[in-house]
Order: sequence, then structure tokens, then C-alpha cells
Amino acid sequence: MKGNSFIVRSCLIILFLLGSIMSSLARQSDVPHDFEPDLSTPWHSILTHLYFLQSGSYDVEKASVPFLHPGIDSLQARDLAVKLKQAWDARGHIVNFEHVPRDAYYIDSVSEREIFAPISQTPGIYVERQPNGEWLYSTNSFDNIENFYREVYPYGSDLLANLFSERASARFFGLYLWQHFGILLMIFISLLLHKLFTFFFNRLLYRGAHKLGYDQIVRPYLLPVAKPLSLFVVFVFIAVFYPILQLPAQVSFYLSFVFKVLWPLFGILVFYKLVDVFGLYLESLAGKNESSLDNHVVPLIRKVLRVFVVIVGGLFILQNLDVNITALLAGLSIGGLALALAAQDTLKNLFGSLMIFIDKPFSVGHWITSGDIDGTVEEVGFRSTRVRSFRNSLYYVPNGKLADATIDNHGLRQYRRFFMHIAVTYDTPPDLIEVFVQGLRKIVEKHPNTRKDFYIIEFNEMGDFSLKIMFYIFFAVPTWPEELRARHEILIEVVRLAEKLGVRFAFPTQTMHMESFPDKSSLTPKYDMSMNEFKQVMEDYFAEKDGKKG
Repeated sequence: MKGNSFIVRSCLIILFLLGSIMSSLARQSDVPHDFEPDLSTPWHSILTHLYFLQSGSYDVEKASVPFLHPGIDSLQARDLAVKLKQAWDARGHIVNFEHVPRDAYYIDSVSEREIFAPISQTPGIYVERQPNGEWLYSTNSFDNIENFYREVYPYGSDLLANLFSERASARFFGLYLWQHFGILLMIFISLLLHKLFTFFFNRLLYRGAHKLGYDQIVRPYLLPVAKPLSLFVVFVFIAVFYPILQLPAQVSFYLSFVFKVLWPLFGILVFYKLVDVFGLYLESLAGKNESSLDNHVVPLIRKVLRVFVVIVGGLFILQNLDVNITALLAGLSIGGLALALAAQDTLKNLFGSLMIFIDKPFSVGHWITSGDIDGTVEEVGFRSTRVRSFRNSLYYVPNGKLADATIDNHGLRQYRRFFMHIAVTYDTPPDLIEVFVQGLRKIVEKHPNTRKDFYIIEFNEMGDFSLKIMFYIFFAVPTWPEELRARHEILIEVVRLAEKLGVRFAFPTQTMHMESFPDKSSLTPKYDMSMNEFKQVMEDYFAEKDGKKG
């Protein structure tokens, strides 16, 4: 079905070409039938060249008259006349005789010389007024004609050059019989190439993706790339083949217009599909990194690349259609400047979003602090970032502000610090303090979520009402709830160890002690164990804990 639709489209193009031919013939009927070679003005010289190479008035000898300079033989002049006509027709260059001057003393306003170029796309090919008053194609144009002909016919057209005459074959519907066969052959080969290259690109892309380990992207993404690629190859073939058919200039003009649009269009389709493939690759990388912010970055990159492909492809199409891209971009730049001034805050937030996506100072789920903002990142948008505070309220922070602010990202901490002073009473013996500090270190060493290579637990201060032990450790946990759980476990062990050793925690109170009272024992505790005995109590405590765990 798809091949049939391709043939139908080709047939419609042929019908359109035939209509163009008929309109072209109708315009030629305005020239008098008794017209003879005339070199008096640029208009007469160019008409002499082109009129006598048209159907119904074909006479290559007369057509070569505007090329007959002294020293130029008739054979070379005929060859130049035919080649220039073929090349202009193949490129769809049509001389607009309404703009061709009929002044015998015409002077070009740019070069201030008596010259005139019939086709603006080939300024190096022009007619020039001779000393005898005749307008002939300049001898400087002869090399340009040869170069232009080789550019249009890189593989030559000698096999069909002798068919460019009325005696070549019969005509049907405005075309020679061999041209009809050539069009059918071009359609057949194009259809065959489309099938072959679609199959070839399918297999090539499948094997490449399979070898790279991306089988899942073949069906939905890579295979649709094969058809635009094959169509691109087909239209390259048509662009090379159709000049050989030597179709009328009006037909070639429309074909050239179609090719100028279709080539970049197929390129847009191919790269548009490849953007999806690249986006899938980025998603796989985001999955490996386990970064939730990447889930927002990948769609942004995909959309930006799609817009970029469409804009660049559109500029190529406009450039192929001879649109002044420089002037267009200059106009857009002025309008863009006015728009940027009017929406500078919006643009600032947009670029702030890009900076956040590129630099990744935080990710969704991270706890951040920036000025008065303190909470967990819930969403990163194009204009603002949503932060959930610990009061369960929401901050909507413009990304432009975040991009310029200092951000404290607690979510990227490798370790979470825990610092406090453990205060014990002044009546605690030094040996007991020493053993208690050793026990605290063992608690840290045995806990599974503490940093083992760096921690500080030392008796370092004698306060107003207590002896203070610095307890400075780090937890290797990713989230705040896990940190709270680890704190709980550490503090419970500290309290249990103190209870086992008989260590009393101090607090700011004033107490009056009666060392002795009739019939009452002293309130001051008695420590009658040595340091080794204190250590044994501590070892028994940990041995008892290890036994329970076992």
C-alpha cells in the first residue's frame, strides 16, 4: 500500500508537470512566428538564443548566433548555446523577458558597464555590447557556462544530448516519447531504491543498537528513522537523474522548488527521531545515577533539541528558497531584544532553571536551606521550585533567585554530624570517667551507621555544676529520619552504660548535702572499686550485650 501511494504521488507530480508545460507553451506563442535572429538589444539577443531552442522553432544554428565572436567557430557556439539552455532548464531558471532591457545602450547600474545577466543565480553568464553595437554573450561567460554545465550534469548528458531536437522522437502530451519512458524508469528505480534502502537501514540500525545493548529503542524509535533516510536517498537520486530528462524550464523550476523543501524536511524528520533516541539514552543514564532531578532534565533537553532541529531545518528551507536569512535573523534579533526587555524577569527565571538543571545544586527530595527557605525540594519547574517546609507549608521560589543564592544542601551530606556534651556529677571518680569514656567509644565503634575513621569522645571541660565529656560523632545515613533513629539508638546505649557503671548525669541544681545525720546514712555514694574493677564491670556489660545479640 505504501509503495502504491508513492506511485500515485509520482503520477500526480507528472500531471502537474504536464500542466506547467502547456502553460509554458502558451506563453511562447506571444513571439512572432517570423522572428529572425536579432542582436540589437539584450532582449533580442537572449530571445534569439532561447527561442530557437524551443519546440516548434528549433534551429540550433540560429540559436548560436549570440555566441559567434570573432575566432569562435560555429561548432563551439552551438555547443555553448545548447549547454547553457540545458543547464538553465535543468535548474528551473526562467528568463523573465519583462525585466530584460530593450535599450541598445543599456548600462548596468552596479558595474556601470554595458552588460546584462539574464539569470540572477548565474551572474557570471551575461550578454555584453560589442563595439559594432551587437549584444553577444561575453567570452568571459564561456568558461562559466562550461563550469555551470558540469555542476548541473556531473555525470554528463551526452547520451541524451542529441535527442534535444524535434527529430529525436515523437511528442505526446507535450513531452518526447523518451522523456515519458525516462519518467517511468525514474519512478520504478525510486520505488526500488526506497524498498532496498528502507530494508538496509532497518537492518543496519537494528544491528548497531543490538551491539550497543539498546534493543528496546529499535522498534519505537530507530526503525521510523529508516524511512526518512531512504526517502532522502531516493530524492538525491531523482535530483541527479531528472536533469538528464531535459524537461522544460517551467517543470524544472517546480521540481527544484520541491527538492529545496523536501531535502531539509527529510533531514528534520531524521534528526527529530534521533532526538527521541538520544533522550532514551539520557533516561538510561539518569536511571544509573538514581538522580530524581534527571527525570526533569531529560524531557527539557528533548524539547529543546526538538525545537532546535525544527528551527535549524526551517532556516535551511528558507535559505534554499533564496530567502535572505541574514535580514530575517536581524529582524528577529530586534524583536527578540524588545521581548527580552519586556519579559526580563521571566527570562531570568528560565535561565535560572537551565542553570539548576545543568549544575544540579539540589535534587527532588533534598533538604535545602537558603536564607529564610528551609525545607525539602518537591518539584523543579521551568519558572519556580517548590519546597515543602517542616511546617508542611509550601515555598514557591523563583529559579532566578535560587540560581543566584547560596544554597546549603543538607541532602548531599556524606555524613551527618551529632555533637553534645555529656555532663556527669563532680563526685564521679576519675577512673570511672576514664572507663565511661572508653565505653562511649565502644558504643560508637559497634553501631552500624556511625563513621569509624573520625570521631571525638574526650573529657574536655569542668563546668559550673558538672564534668563535661565531648561527644562528637558522625552518622553515615542518607535521610533525616534515619539520622533520628541512629541518634535514638546511640543515646539509649549511653544511658544504659551509665546506669550499668553507676555514672550519674549532672543537671543545674543546688543541693545541700548533710554528710552525717543521726540514724541516717550519708547521701554521698561510695566508690570502693579500683579502675580494673570498673573496667571489668564495663567488659561484663558489653559481653552481656553481645551474648544477647548472639
